[in-house]
Amino acid sequence: MMWQTSKHANIRSRIGFFSSFSWANLALLFAVLLSVLSVSPVALGNGTLKETISELEASQQWQQTLKEARGQTVYFYAWGGSKPVNDYLRWAAREIASRYKVRLRHVKVADISEAVSRLKAEDGSKSAIDLLWVNGENFSYLKAQKLLLGKLPSAIPNTTLLATEQLSLHNDFGVPMEGYEVPWGVGQFNLIANQSLFSAKNPEQNSITPADILSAAERNPGRISYPRPPEFHGTTFLKQLLVALTDSDPRLFALVTPNAQQQLLPALWHYLDKLHPIIWQNGSAFPSSNTEQLALFTQQQLDLAVSFNPNQMAKEQSEKRIASNAQRLFFDGGAITNSHNLAIPKGAQSPAGAKVVIHFLLSELAQKHKVDGSWGDPAVIRPLLDPASTLPAQQELHSSWQQVIEDTWQQKYGA
Repeated sequence: MMWQTSKHANIRSRIGFFSSFSWANLALLFAVLLSVLSVSPVALGNGTLKETISELEASQQWQQTLKEARGQTVYFYAWGGSKPVNDYLRWAAREIASRYKVRLRHVKVADISEAVSRLKAEDGSKSAIDLLWVNGENFSYLKAQKLLLGKLPSAIPNTTLLATEQLSLHNDFGVPMEGYEVPWGVGQFNLIANQSLFSAKNPEQNSITPADILSAAERNPGRISYPRPPEFHGTTFLKQLLVALTDSDPRLFALVTPNAQQQLLPALWHYLDKLHPIIWQNGSAFPSSNTEQLALFTQQQLDLAVSFNPNQMAKEQSEKRIASNAQRLFFDGGAITNSHNLAIPKGAQSPAGAKVVIHFLLSELAQKHKVDGSWGDPAVIRPLLDPASTLPAQQELHSSWQQVIEDTWQQKYGA
């Protein structure tokens, strides 16, 4: 269908030529050409996709964007807590400067809520932020407050490459994206464990349950922990527990209500009341981030680390930072999966430059470097889709649950 659409104008312009052929003869000729040239339908589809991108890049709209972007500096507010991510963005900045004469400045934040607070204070006026890495409740808030630039897919050619249907990239924590953000990568929550931690389980079985974690903590006191919420890895660990402990109750995927909160959350707190006394620091302290927890894991102070990158364990093993016999595990029922996205504030001072940065980050070159480099973040574009690099997926909770979980956790365990 994509081939027919992109070739429609050419076919129409050559109607005199085709009038001498019957449709049956034309179909036969096409089949012979495919056979002779050994062109697969998949290759043909990818070729047409590239042609479409080339046409969009040549459009007057995109050429005007490139002209406006030239010489601009894009201040990209993004999480700065990962060396592989920071290294990747430094590489991207060099490429973008060379190709488009746009300067990319990574403004490192501990949590993207810092950028959201700044945008809230600016209230849509000229912003110090040109681009931000965002998802979940932060996106939900910014969209509701009308603080984001819309219609991004129609303004950025490489969004055509997105595997929107295959990866279900329409919603962000239950909130429709509707052109206000663009997916950049996929996160899937997983655990990295020493082989001995879950020794009671079949080593071929890669899924675990809350009961498995509790049993492992009882056998190995002080060797398990999780990042302190509201750090997003820690909050997601709580979400995974909640989904499992409530048999994936449908109310978790809709706007939270007082009744749902009262009926579903006690299962989580009852579980944590049993778990905390036997984990690291007796549950009185927690790693500040997944980076700190991974460091404790590599220093053999913990037997468990957490990640949102399904390829992280393999990357760490390839660089000899963790043992080759470590296990990658995910919760029974699937790994909570969501996209992490790029958005442009409505008050951005370099919106054209920000669009150029997004365009590059969605290119095959940039997405492949992201997968193959030290970050290992899965690609979100059709030409590079690799089902083998992802885990069975569990739907993300509605964004409204996040604040409720974090606030209640803080009241109960944060003192």
